[in-house]
Amino acid sequence: MNNRTLGIIGGTGWLGQAIAEALLDSGFVAPSELLIANRSGTGDLRPGVRVLADNQQLVGLSDIVILSIRPQQFRELKIDARGKPVISLMAGLPVEAIRAATGAEQVIRAMPNAAVEIRQSYTPWYSAGSLGAEQGEWVQRLFECVGTADQVPDEDCIDYLSALSGTGPAFPALLQRALASQAVAAGIPAAIAERAARGVVVGGGQMLAGHDPGQMIEVLMAYRGVTAAALQSMTEQGIEAIIGRGVQAGAQVARHGL
Repeated sequence: MNNRTLGIIGGTGWLGQAIAEALLDSGFVAPSELLIANRSGTGDLRPGVRVLADNQQLVGLSDIVILSIRPQQFRELKIDARGKPVISLMAGLPVEAIRAATGAEQVIRAMPNAAVEIRQSYTPWYSAGSLGAEQGEWVQRLFECVGTADQVPDEDCIDYLSALSGTGPAFPALLQRALASQAVAAGIPAAIAERAARGVVVGGGQMLAGHDPGQMIEVLMAYRGVTAAALQSMTEQGIEAIIGRGVQAGAQVARHGL
């Protein structure tokens, strides 16, 4: 699949454009090998990239097609992609629905998240249909242009991970907001509460990039101090079960369609 022409439908949306820019910056594709389709047929991309208003024209000119549109827009998509590999970045749309609508036999479902903007996304992907070693390596390298990636064994994994890693910064944002609001309720000035909560989430996340979370928790619990008391209280109140139910609720939406 090297030196193939890649077409992105929805390539000027936030996700499609972030991926396109990463592919170009990394040299994974040359501008002449990249096509973008959107409703206007215009876009602010580097010279050499073709931007089209006709989705079917893009399909005809592309060797591989990426669908980077909202699931709600999929109903309006009218393309014939028979004989072309199609990579879907849409949550909640199963392989069979994509095959039925596009005619493509080889469908790959992938779920990047908003961290594509800083090229720190985790992207699980699943291939339905025969995928050779060279093709699989190509798909893996494509998503490594925006972070890290794993091929998963079945489609259910994609639906579950849509609600876990696919949420991107949503869970850390919820934690930061909760920490800040509780600090304000305890009498901490709002500006200070916001900075303190941000420090926990952003600084802590950066530390975890190089540490095992289980070991970190064990070390902090061993001090039997302030942090240990807070962690113990959260554990006793079932924080893992709360998180598990939240992710399962999202996964159910992904499994049954949006």
